Amino acid sequence: MTTIANIAVALVALLHAYFLVLEMFLWDKPVGRRVFGLTPEFASASKALAANQGLYNGFLAAGLVWGLALGVNGNSIKIFFLACIILAGVFGAITANPKILWVQTLPGAIALALVLFS
Repeated sequence: MTTIANIAVALVALLHAYFLVLEMFLWDKPVGRRVFGLTPEFASASKALAANQGLYNGFLAAGLVWGLALGVNGNSIKIFFLACIILAGVFGAITANPKILWVQTLPGAIALALVLFS
């Protein structure tokens, strides 16, 4: 069960690394605009804010990798960062886009449940 939990945590970390790339480097590019449904004007105007958001996603991914690197001793770190991801996802779903609940919150919740029960 621990292996499955760690795979889930790694997948959530990869997902947040992907968010980092999208928000920091591809926000105003065609792929970023398509993923987030942005107009070129809005993407250009909000590029700095998106980069900041991407950086935070990078910190979340780094925290999960840190927890994974520590093995069983990193469970409390994994739990903390997964809880942060879940809370941020719920807030984003309420304030920005309900799709965030499925894209961010659900994977984080599944990984958290697996860590807690492994």
